[in-house]
Amino acid sequence: MRILGIETSCDETAAAVVEGGTRIISNVVSSQVEIHRRYGGIVPEVASRQHMLSAIPIVEQALAEASARRTDLSAIAVTNGPGLAGSLMVGVNLAKALAFSWELPLIGINHLEAHIYSNWLARETPRFPLIALIVSGGHTELVLMKDHGELLRLGRTRDDAAGEAFDKVSRVLGLGYPGGPAIESASRLGTPGRRLPRAWLKGSDDFSFSGLKTAAARLAEELGISSSPDSGSLAADVAASFQEAVVDVLATKTVAAARRYKVEQILLAGGVAANTSLRETIASRSPVGVLLPDPALCTDNGAMVASCGHFHLLAGKVANWDLDVIPGMGLS
Repeated sequence: MRILGIETSCDETAAAVVEGGTRIISNVVSSQVEIHRRYGGIVPEVASRQHMLSAIPIVEQALAEASARRTDLSAIAVTNGPGLAGSLMVGVNLAKALAFSWELPLIGINHLEAHIYSNWLARETPRFPLIALIVSGGHTELVLMKDHGELLRLGRTRDDAAGEAFDKVSRVLGLGYPGGPAIESASRLGTPGRRLPRAWLKGSDDFSFSGLKTAAARLAEELGISSSPDSGSLAADVAASFQEAVVDVLATKTVAAARRYKVEQILLAGGVAANTSLRETIASRSPVGVLLPDPALCTDNGAMVASCGHFHLLAGKVANWDLDVIPGMGLS
């Protein structure tokens, strides 16, 4: 089966064709990073308008690169939540129109679940039961997955998501947007010797990064990073210390959950999962195998949506024509 996946939940317009849930035939992503960089973050109205301009050309390109016609497709899968309402509407309405006109099944996909399925596009097939850590700009979720369609959220962020904290600290340090790559790049030049707090939330699998973000901002202020012309090395040290603290909490809680539930594997997913320090730390601490998707598949893409859609279709989970966007959709 070949599934066309469409993703427009935030600021990437993406489409892909995936065969059998595991083989990428085409995967096209149009990023809006340069557009939003001038604002220091994503502007929802701008994002949705850009999706309107890009969605049809991106789908056409994905089909062309896959040499796929509508008769080659088994279904169309589209992200319908969580995400920005306007952005989601562009993708869902396009998917509805294509599925209706091409007489194909329509499948609504949870964006968070789709991120997990980026691991089914790796060289090794995941083994159940498993722990999935989803870390992105908008979400930090720890999930127990016993089988396809059997997901239990163990923990989530109580305030800022890890990626959101990266963005905010990067802005304070003057490192630019997006914050994840900027912090990681600066950290390579710095020494993580500045003591920053960790919110362990004992007895819970939840996360909290608001206090850490505030502590990093105060440290930057104390060091005069924003006003000093020679603050590059200091900013790098704070970036390295901040990254170390985030990674420490994420890795510790993920590995503890893997031990507690006696899982077969740990999977990483989401934009922050591309962070080298996070990948290396979890791999070194884990008592079980760790699957790491290609960094290009950590950010939003259509291939993960198509892969997830494949397994939904096998389970008979097909949407009706009243499929709607759910910006605050949770993972259960």
